[in-house]
Formats: sequence, C-alpha cells, structure tokens
Amino acid sequence: MGIFSFFSKEKKESLNKGLFVTKQSFFSKLASAIMGKATIDDEVLENLEEILITSDVGVDTSIRIIERIKKRVGKERKMESSKLNELLREEIAELLVSNGSEDKEDFWIPVDKKPYVIMVVGVNGVGKTTTIGKLAYQFKKTGKSVVIGAADTFRAAAVDQIKIWGERTGVPIVSQGMNADPASVAFDTLSSAKAKSTDIVIIDTAGRLHNKVGLMNELTKIKNVMRKIVPDAPHEILLVLDASTGQNAIEQCKQFTAATDVNALALTKLDGTAKGGVAIGISDSFQIPVKYIGVGEKMEDLQVFNKNEFVDSLFKQ
Repeated sequence: MGIFSFFSKEKKESLNKGLFVTKQSFFSKLASAIMGKATIDDEVLENLEEILITSDVGVDTSIRIIERIKKRVGKERKMESSKLNELLREEIAELLVSNGSEDKEDFWIPVDKKPYVIMVVGVNGVGKTTTIGKLAYQFKKTGKSVVIGAADTFRAAAVDQIKIWGERTGVPIVSQGMNADPASVAFDTLSSAKAKSTDIVIIDTAGRLHNKVGLMNELTKIKNVMRKIVPDAPHEILLVLDASTGQNAIEQCKQFTAATDVNALALTKLDGTAKGGVAIGISDSFQIPVKYIGVGEKMEDLQVFNKNEFVDSLFKQ
C-alpha cells in the first residue's frame, strides 16, 4: 500500500485551500529573492533566510535550513536559482518530525491501549474546545467509542461549549460543572470509560497560562489521578496552538513543554493566515510531531498532519 493511500482527493483540496494564503505570501517573497539571479549566491541565501524568518519558520530553524542548503550548494560550483524550490522542499521535509501517521489509517490509535487517553492542553482562544469536538467526531467516524471529560472547570463557558460539541457529535460528556476539581472530573471520566469499555477518552483542561509551577502542579495532579484508573495514562498530551499567532504560538509551546510532557501538537486556523511556516519551526525546535491541523471551519477540516502532503501542498504552484 502506497505511502499516500489514505490521503484522499478531498483532503488534498482542503489542505491546498487552507495553505493558500501562506503559499501566496511565501512564494511572492521567494520570487523577489531570486529575481535576476541565475545562480544561488550569498545574497540569495541571505534573502531566503529573511523570508523564512518573516514567514514564522523561526530564527533557529531558518538558520539551520540555510546552513544545510549552503552545504549542498557548495558541492557544486554553480547551482541554478531555479533549483532553490527543490532544495527548500527537501530540507523542510527532512526537518519536520514524523507523527507516524504517514502509512496508517486516518485517526488511528494503538490497538493495545484501551481506553486510549488524550489530555488536551492550551490557552483560551486557540480553538482547543473546537479541536476536541472535531477530534471526537473524527474518531467516532472511524467506528471508535469516545467520551469527553469537561475538566476545564474554571470557566462556565468552557463546560457549556464542550457540552454543545457533545450534542453535535453524539459523544457523551462527563462534567461536574464550574469550579469542580479538574482531577476529580478526569477520574470520573476514566472510571466511566473503563466500565463501559470505551475506546478513547479526551480530557479537556483549563486554558490558563499561569505561572509554570502552578500549571505543572495542576496538570501533574490530573495525570496522577488518571493513573489510578489507567496506569500509563495519558497516552497523548496534545498541545493546541493557534497557527495565526506565529511566534506567540512558539512561546506558548515553550511554556507548556516546560510544564508537562507534551508529545503531540495540533495547529488550528492554518486557513486564512500567512504564518503556516510556524508548523515547520515548532516541529523542528521542540522535536514534537504536529499530529493534527485545522484548515477550515467544517468538522472534516481537522486533518491528521501528513508531513509529505504538507510540503507537497506548500510547494505546489
């Protein structure tokens, strides 16, 4: 079975549409950088570095890409500027961390983990609740049973929003209301999932970026309580980031990775932003795979991130 067997035509079209603004911005700058240049020289590479940084790829990752291209260009006395796209494409694909989904069914989970527990973290306003709802919908579409724990108990709106998504998707919600102990909600959710042999548990957590110690203690307490029910939970700590915030998303990633063991990323709002390059910078800088991307408003517009398809779409003219 080919590596892109599970990437449908509809998903490709949705991805292409979602990355349209990023592509337009990036390639208009790239065209200017090589205008009138027959070969790739130092000036082209300096311009390229600036383009990558201003496209929110990040300083460290941009420098890393330039250094790798310099080495390849140096092996030839003269390399035509027309080959720059190809070089960039290959280096970006190499730097993106694989999430292991390239040759698997969409929204797959390990068969030896039941329930498979996902703890979702991220600040308010990044699309965390929407991502949870869409994720539940996508898992349910694959035939899996899902339950959501409403452990973001510090805002009444958060509990209400997750309940609305539960009604939309037909997924049960475990809730104790506002100001309840988040760890207690997580405990009840996993207890229910285990009793009912549910496939997947998604635990929402408070979207506050308070001090690192406070955040760490809160998330650690939730994890410890869950492990009384499922010893190796959570299997996935999913950090949701808003791609349209660019460098701010990278700063949030720093804060959350310092507070807990994030092992997967979801990037929302890639459609309509020119800052899609942040996917490259975050993945490379933190060595954490981007697992899901949001490229539109519809439930189907939450996609499993495929690094090869992402790069193909980014460079498709």
